Amino acid sequence: MAVERMRAPDLFALLPKNSLLAACSQDELEALLDHTRVEFAARREVLMRQGDRGDSAVIVVTGTARVDMVSANGREIVLDYLGPGTVLGEIALLDGGERTATVTMVDDGSIMRLTRADCEEIITANPALALRMLQEMARRLRQMNATVESDRAFSSGPRLARYLQRLTDAEAANQKLKINVSQSELGHFVGISRENINRQLSAWAEAGLIELDHGKIRILDCEALWEIAAMGD
Repeated sequence: MAVERMRAPDLFALLPKNSLLAACSQDELEALLDHTRVEFAARREVLMRQGDRGDSAVIVVTGTARVDMVSANGREIVLDYLGPGTVLGEIALLDGGERTATVTMVDDGSIMRLTRADCEEIITANPALALRMLQEMARRLRQMNATVESDRAFSSGPRLARYLQRLTDAEAANQKLKINVSQSELGHFVGISRENINRQLSAWAEAGLIELDHGKIRILDCEALWEIAAMGD
């Protein structure tokens, strides 16, 4: 069920530094927010599905969304986990084509939806936003290329360490992962079998690099683990 309209200062506070909407002025955001409301998004709710027509974009307000795709050979690839302030679905929204990935809520949260007409209106009024979109698409393309490169070039240890680094909340005192993921889920993210994930995590736990507590991972020795992540650079 929709809740009260969000205000521009509240949205600004959510936006990551490289957000597509960070180029907008407060007045432009207020105009955009006139067309949308915050709505509840339940855990495991599919916000958009790969292959569907793209007629709206989504802004994550609270919670975390998982972005994944199925490759031509049928392999599921988890591309990223994205939090508040992230804009999703802009590629299909701009070109009118199919969704390039599936987006699913990891936990209960809230979102706002923007129609194609809403987005076209604000882009026309703010050309700098178009540049932001291009920059964000380029960033995601680089990230996808890095994922492919990692799959081909790095052994399982450095590859897993790199993904743990991406998922770690650097500002948290206990270095917990931003979200709790199962070993099977982590395998889809990294591209390594669950058995190899379990074997590698157990070895790192024995070495004192991480701590495993009922399936949850806490980083104990960031310096050593990030050195493993850097192998092959």
